[in-house]
Amino acid sequence: MNGTLFASDAFPIAKIDRRLTSSLVEHLGRGVYGGIFDPGNALADTDGYREDVIQAIKELQVPMIRYPGGNFVSGHNWEDGIGPKSQRPQQIDLAWKSIETNQFGLDEFMAWLQKINAQPMMAVNLGTRGIPEACHLLEYCNMTTDTHWANQRRKNGHPEPYAVKTWCLGNEMDANWQIGHKTAHEYGELVNETAKAMKLMDPTIETIVCGSSNEATPTFGKWELKVLDECYDNVDYISMHQYYDKPDQGTMHHIAKAIRMDQFINSVVALCDAAKAFKKSDKVLNISFDEWNVWYHSNDDTAKVSPWQEAPRLLEDQYDFQDALLVGSSLITLLKHADRVKIACFAQLVNVIAPIMTSSTGMFKQTIFYPIMHVSKYARGTVLRTNLQSDHYDVPEFGHVPYLDAIVVQNTDNDYTVFAINRHQTDAMHLKLNLGQARFNVLNHICYQGPNPHFQNSEESQCTPHQLNSTYNDLTLPAFSWNVIRLRKNN
Repeated sequence: MNGTLFASDAFPIAKIDRRLTSSLVEHLGRGVYGGIFDPGNALADTDGYREDVIQAIKELQVPMIRYPGGNFVSGHNWEDGIGPKSQRPQQIDLAWKSIETNQFGLDEFMAWLQKINAQPMMAVNLGTRGIPEACHLLEYCNMTTDTHWANQRRKNGHPEPYAVKTWCLGNEMDANWQIGHKTAHEYGELVNETAKAMKLMDPTIETIVCGSSNEATPTFGKWELKVLDECYDNVDYISMHQYYDKPDQGTMHHIAKAIRMDQFINSVVALCDAAKAFKKSDKVLNISFDEWNVWYHSNDDTAKVSPWQEAPRLLEDQYDFQDALLVGSSLITLLKHADRVKIACFAQLVNVIAPIMTSSTGMFKQTIFYPIMHVSKYARGTVLRTNLQSDHYDVPEFGHVPYLDAIVVQNTDNDYTVFAINRHQTDAMHLKLNLGQARFNVLNHICYQGPNPHFQNSEESQCTPHQLNSTYNDLTLPAFSWNVIRLRKNN
């Protein structure tokens, strides 16, 4: 089977924003407690942070972490997680029917970010709270003034501000499961006034308004237009969320689901541009795709968990290799839209629908870990418009699906990276690269190929990427594989 890829640096899409491979840490299940924070565990440092998890996250090179949610944020009082730990209240979390100890809060989060070399993306509670509380949080994080919350930060041992630039104004406020759910008009007015007040305090921040919680909600589109009509001038991004469901229609349909992401992004871009036209604005509103992942494996187990526990096992999906290819294809899709998608957060990071799983004695990297790591590490520079030719197969939802999915990134004047997937389960693909008149050498060809679509990594058994010996004129993508091909011009 043959495939051909055409790209040229004469046709760039956009420079890649480093925040495109960000992630989410939420107070949910074992995402925090027993995940990133595990005081007393032999694998934790003196501050209680899991060192093995820190090392794995450093391998992912996650640039930014969204915190503290997720649904959790809509019932959360951030003040309960600061100050002496012995004085922090233990509380009920309505979002996940759990007990929140507040032993890990804002300051612990900021200290952990220093250990993993990442920036914060703070979410504010616009479900059960509003403008004053959002401004108090901003004051605590960013202000140098001689005022109450800035002084409280200093009192808590942090004299310098955290300088948080990126702020999510609520979470999935269109959804009826959200605590403090609002109509589009109610939310649009609230987010407009909140963004306006926060930017009066700190004009350097960027704000993200909640789009629809998913593309299937009945109010999708109407929600975006109404909310943006209220707040367009005071927000910088609109959020998108998408989770892929179980493969009821088989593996080949499952690994094509990134087509949904592509269609969803196109729709939201159109809605943003329509709002821009209605407002007669010169500002282009970009996208923060701040929750996305595969999520279906753990549904039955999660439903059996008794409520009101501390750090229960919730949403602990065990991913297989077909999920890894879908995640890889989704990353390629995000890169294809780098002109409008500037932020994307893989949800979540540890234990909860996550690439990293821990036990009390160790951790392992799930199959989805490797495509995320590769894109985070090698997708630096400018995405090039990439045209593909290959055989295809047919599935009912998507019609013709090419076996080849790929994108080219120009890293420097001379260095390029090709991310490519061969969706065929049994046949290898000979890939011809057409990148113009220049000659290229292959620096390395990383291939990730599972033994079967349903193979799952575990602490005992790991499928990891390997190197292939390839040349520019002799490139083969093994059957059902994820590939990273790094090239250099031969001047």
